[in-house]
Amino acid sequence: MRGLRILVLSCFGLFGALCMPVQAAERIISLAPSLTEVMLDLQAADKLVGILDSGERPAGLTDVTSVGQFAQFELETVLSLQPDLVLNWPGSIGEMQLTQLRQLGIPVLNVYAQTMDELAEQFAELGEMVGAPQRGQQLTRDLQQQLAQMRTRYQREVPLRVFYQVWDTPMYTLGGEQIISDALRVCGAENIYAELALPAPQVSVESVIARNPDVILLGSQRLAKMWQAWPVIHAVQRGQVLEVPDHGLERPSLQMFAALEQLCEHLADFE
Repeated sequence: MRGLRILVLSCFGLFGALCMPVQAAERIISLAPSLTEVMLDLQAADKLVGILDSGERPAGLTDVTSVGQFAQFELETVLSLQPDLVLNWPGSIGEMQLTQLRQLGIPVLNVYAQTMDELAEQFAELGEMVGAPQRGQQLTRDLQQQLAQMRTRYQREVPLRVFYQVWDTPMYTLGGEQIISDALRVCGAENIYAELALPAPQVSVESVIARNPDVILLGSQRLAKMWQAWPVIHAVQRGQVLEVPDHGLERPSLQMFAALEQLCEHLADFE
């Protein structure tokens, strides 16, 4: 499976041998909001017996058992739910907690995507695992078509150079292996820090000035004021400093594609 990056961290079996479930999972725990949303997208939310909470819950999941908050994982609750599959996005819980699950023989799928194409393919492949193959395959086909259309519509001869600011004190951006970095390419743009491998590298104002982006995308509108002091930057000169139009762009699930379309529409007017 090329698109879905899955590592089976543990599975029932002699000496914890690697294996995949032969039947669709029936009792699933999600440890990431994006994966919880994917279960909803696949119309398989009835398989969720537990979720790791992080912010407001999606509608329809108010009665699903909580297995803790972000960084406060409740192992006893997980065990009591007797899951046959745990979905994890890297970083959702610590390595020590993953080791505990592995030692207890609980199957964990470490699921992540670094590109929009990989995210599109996840729906078909996860759909097979959770008993929603037709829904998953249809979503994958539709999303692959949508991506192809967007690439054609928004391609540029010279990509827009974009600085994506996550935070200000200290200043963080996104590295090139983050899925948002690939999403920018769909819009005919490029991350000015795409060569950095860290997920969220720390950078300086001086470094941003030296790279002179055409556009500055902000994780929060409050970050816009600081850039008024640096009119030497092309993005500031041209008034191309804006908050990300839809923060769904930051959650890799179905809604990320609609959020990406909004971003591409905004960037299409920039130069």
